[in-house]
Amino acid sequence: MEVTIDKYSGFCFGVVYAIQMAEDILEKEDQLYCLGDIVHNNKEVDRLKNMGLKIIKHDDLKDISNCKVLIRAHGEPPETYTIALENNIQLLDASCPVVLKLQHQIKEGYEEIKDIDGQVIIFGKEGHAEVTGLLGQTKNDAIIITTIDDLEKIDFSKSIYIYSQTTKSPKAYKVISDVIGERVKLAAGENVKYIVHDTLCRQVSGREPQLKQFSKDNDVIVFVSGQKSSNGKMLYQSCKEENDNSYFISDVDEINPDWLKGINSVGICGATSTPRWLMENAQNTIENIS
Repeated sequence: MEVTIDKYSGFCFGVVYAIQMAEDILEKEDQLYCLGDIVHNNKEVDRLKNMGLKIIKHDDLKDISNCKVLIRAHGEPPETYTIALENNIQLLDASCPVVLKLQHQIKEGYEEIKDIDGQVIIFGKEGHAEVTGLLGQTKNDAIIITTIDDLEKIDFSKSIYIYSQTTKSPKAYKVISDVIGERVKLAAGENVKYIVHDTLCRQVSGREPQLKQFSKDNDVIVFVSGQKSSNGKMLYQSCKEENDNSYFISDVDEINPDWLKGINSVGICGATSTPRWLMENAQNTIENIS
C-alpha cells in the first residue's frame, strides 16, 4: 500500500512566521505570552506550550503589564493595541500580511460607505479571531453573515460593501454574494452601490482545486486538522466531495484500521494550520498498520 503526504498541505507562510517568531523568543526566554491559540491545532499548541508559550485570553490582557505578548497570524482589532499601550505591553506582531491588508481595506471601505449611510458585510464565522479583528476596523459596526439565514440582518435598500474572511471557500463566498446581489437589485434604487471585494487568501483557495485532484488520485484520504480550523473544515469538505472515503482526524489515535482494508493508496493532507510532523506521524502509523 502506498502512503503519500500531499506536498502542498501544511502551514501557510503566515503560520510559519508566527511559530518561528515564538520559537526564536523561547530559545532565549523561559516564557512568552500569546493572545489566543497561536494556531488552530491542539498538538502544535501543546508542543509550543512545552517550550514555554503561555496562551492568554483577551480579558487577561487587561490584567498584565510590562511584558511581551505575541499576536498570532489572525490579527487583532484596534482595541488590543490600545490596551497594550496603556499597560506597557510589548506586542510582537505576527499578523499575516494578507489579513493586515484586508483590515486596511475594510477600514477604508467603512469610512467611505458610512458617508452614504451604507453597510459593511463580513462573510465569516462570528467569534473567529480573524473576523473579530476585521470587525474592529468598523468600530464593531459591520454585519457578520455566515449562512443565507443571516441575510435578514441586511437592509437591501442601502449600499453594501462585502468582504470575506480570508480562509472561506471561494464557492461559498460566490454563492452568498450572488444572492445578496439579486436581493439588492429587487430592493435598491439607482444610487445604491453593491461591491464584492475579493479578499480570499490565495494560499488557501489555491489549495482547494489541488486537493480535489489529490483526493481523486488516492483510494482513501486521511485529512489531518485541528477541530477549530475554519480552512481545515472547508478543505476537508472539498476532499469528501471528490472521495467519499475521506476521513477527518486530529491525531493518529483516531485512525481506524478498517479504513485501510483492501485499498492500494492512502493520501494524507491537511489544513494551513496542520504541522508537517503531525502528517508524518499519520503516515508512519498507517504504514505500521499495513
